Amino acid sequence: MPTCDLVIKNATLLDGLGSAPVSGGVAVEAGRIVAVGAVDDWIGEQIINAEGACLAPGFIDVHTHYDQAILDQPDLPFAITQGVTSIIVGNCGISLAPLDRPRDLPAPLSLLGAKENYQYPSFTEYFEKLVQARPALNIGVLAGHGTLRTRVMADTDRAADETEIEQICVLLDEALEAGVLGLSTGLAYPVARNAPTQEVIAIASRLAAFPGARYVTHMRNERDEVVEAVEETLKIGREAGVPVVLSHHKCIGRQNFGRSHDTLALIDLALKEQDVAMDQYPYDASSTVLIPEMVGHADRVLIAVSETMPEMAGRDLSDVAAEMGCDIQEAARRLAPGVGVYFQMSEEDIERIMAHPRVMIGSDGIPGPNAHPRLWGSFPRVLGRYVREKRVLSLPEAVRRMTSLPAQVFGLARRGRLQTGFQADLVLFDPDKVIDRASYVAPTKPSEGILDVFVNGEHSLHNGQSLKTRAGQVLRRASV
Repeated sequence: MPTCDLVIKNATLLDGLGSAPVSGGVAVEAGRIVAVGAVDDWIGEQIINAEGACLAPGFIDVHTHYDQAILDQPDLPFAITQGVTSIIVGNCGISLAPLDRPRDLPAPLSLLGAKENYQYPSFTEYFEKLVQARPALNIGVLAGHGTLRTRVMADTDRAADETEIEQICVLLDEALEAGVLGLSTGLAYPVARNAPTQEVIAIASRLAAFPGARYVTHMRNERDEVVEAVEETLKIGREAGVPVVLSHHKCIGRQNFGRSHDTLALIDLALKEQDVAMDQYPYDASSTVLIPEMVGHADRVLIAVSETMPEMAGRDLSDVAAEMGCDIQEAARRLAPGVGVYFQMSEEDIERIMAHPRVMIGSDGIPGPNAHPRLWGSFPRVLGRYVREKRVLSLPEAVRRMTSLPAQVFGLARRGRLQTGFQADLVLFDPDKVIDRASYVAPTKPSEGILDVFVNGEHSLHNGQSLKTRAGQVLRRASV
């Protein structure tokens, strides 16, 4: 009888490809899946009887801001307790490299911490630091356009000139050669707001020489000009000749509720001639840095972090403004640098976007004690609320959005499927009980129903409790 390190038997298998669930198990040896289906003949050093619980590939969180948290909290409890086994950082144009102790941090680079956290002149050095940290999860990295601009330009409140664009492209080439998965932009933010479309196309065009590299964008506008922003994003992808990922796709502001009809129609048309994908978090509130010109667009803003007035964390911005005797824009200015939770989306748009077959799940998690509940709850929330309760997605389809689709989109080789030869990133969960418990009042509450997690074959979570196993790997582009 064959022997192996681990056997999980009597499970309901979800292969990650969207196929109907089947009964069976998996066998794991040296961090890889060596058998799927009938495993009764296998003898494992560790044997787990799933008793009918669902076994799926480990979830892949394609949109996080854990760039510094990986180094500060390598156990990443907010991710592992959701069944996440791989994450992607460097989103929204913000990456810790290549930037070494800048004089100032233009918004929103403070999202990753203080300027002292930016101490990596190259991605090679950042990758070395990640490996030394021995994170609990696998880490893929994007190069941030905003960080590149900050490195090259003394003043980011303007367009880059030809010399600066070339310097940015040289740095991007170095990042791609080191193994980043692509380029991210945050064109809505001050650090990149004045970058014209042609600047972005010129930089993104360098991705075409690196197979599998992607252009991932927090678009220029998710409010009144959301349709125009989608058009710009698709144009950048077409003219640069690279695949596109729209980050946390949404339509902000009551006057824009329902406009996902228009944005998704544009994307469907584009899909006939170019590679487009999206990610989404399953909440009606967003979270980002406190920027005065942004706070007025939301129905409500909850203060998550304020460096100047930390005692204001957890309070409503309008209440604080009233106490200060000023408007909310001025209050945000006084509280900055900080992070807020912005209530500004509709449930109908969330469900319509989620139903699109090219949408992946990304938490957009920003670590902190007063974080948005998406940091701790995004993936179980999809499985509990949008699969079991609201039936927006079937269970196999939801798992596909969390596993094989992101692995395919970001070129994560041999991950995202229950398949022989693939890495043993696995999650065992109870489909009848899985649900998020984090809320806007108690944002750090762990989810329920995630039973066991394995990262590269190592047991990392048992009965919902982290085992402090640190088996993650740095995921570089497959061709590197």
